[in-house]
Amino acid sequence: MQNSIFFDTLKGTKTSRPPVWFMRQAGRVLPSYLELRSRHSFWHMMSDPVLAAKVSLLPVYELGVDAAILFSDILVIPYAMGMGLDFTDHGPKFDKPLKDYEYPLTKLNPDPDKLKYIYRAIDEIVKTRPENTPLIGFAGAPLTVLCYMLEGLSSRSGFPDAISFIYRNKGVTEKLIESVTDLTIEYACQQIAHGIDTFQLFETHGGILPFDFYKSLVFPAIKKISKAVRDKGVPFIFFPKDIGTGFRHITPDICDFVSVDWQTPIIEARRLVHQEVGLQGNLDPRLLFADQAAIEKELLKYMEFGKTEYKWIFNLGHGFMPGSSFENAKYIVDWVKTTNWRR
Repeated sequence: MQNSIFFDTLKGTKTSRPPVWFMRQAGRVLPSYLELRSRHSFWHMMSDPVLAAKVSLLPVYELGVDAAILFSDILVIPYAMGMGLDFTDHGPKFDKPLKDYEYPLTKLNPDPDKLKYIYRAIDEIVKTRPENTPLIGFAGAPLTVLCYMLEGLSSRSGFPDAISFIYRNKGVTEKLIESVTDLTIEYACQQIAHGIDTFQLFETHGGILPFDFYKSLVFPAIKKISKAVRDKGVPFIFFPKDIGTGFRHITPDICDFVSVDWQTPIIEARRLVHQEVGLQGNLDPRLLFADQAAIEKELLKYMEFGKTEYKWIFNLGHGFMPGSSFENAKYIVDWVKTTNWRR
């Protein structure tokens, strides 16, 4: 990938400004996406290569972000593992969560071929994207994916049944994580083979366990996925939301860049994270509900940090929230791209 500020930053090259993209940018914030969504189901948009490519690239054209991210969902892994899963108009729905089976391991039948539709979408994105536009691939991290597989999807927060299962059945949990990890590695490597340029692993619920328990249970799987990706020559970004002071354990064997949630100040994250690991983040996504004067006031707080921190990708501390303002998202991109960062 030539002439990409995103890739220059990943390599630690000094650039005039930080690159900018947003988690969940391929979706809910864009009026053009919402118009498409009114005519097509989420599943149809994911599974149709032309539609998936179009949605993936809309933020590049309409927001002006420096990278595209694949339009997909972290729950495609449970789907490919044989769990009954339907992406309905009201969100994903499992036929039966793993917690309801006496022997959950026997209910999994990984079939990598069920993910081929995603690789066709990647092919279409690579074929149609603007020149020098990096494509970010992704998957859900093992703990987050397993929590959904165990609990199913419900209105209860915190995955109480999944967590109690993990504490009661540590040995089975380790085997389930291993199974999820193996298919995730196959999935990541196929994304790379079809042309993604960077891979991000989303541990959206990284803070759901005490960090020491999380580290012993899940870090081996994270390292395994990271190594598989980086052995292919592709940068690896890890997003361990809500791990707090656990950031001090983010070292170069974990990832190239780590994405920081909005609860952890970016300066504090820089103190905690190993200096060789770059940072991504971490504007509070709820700020998009404020007016632009308030947004600019928050953006200005990043100026001193961004002046000297070259291994930093500007992003949110999580994805766009429903109802977020397109105008404010565009304002943030334009501000990052036109501000004099005094580098």
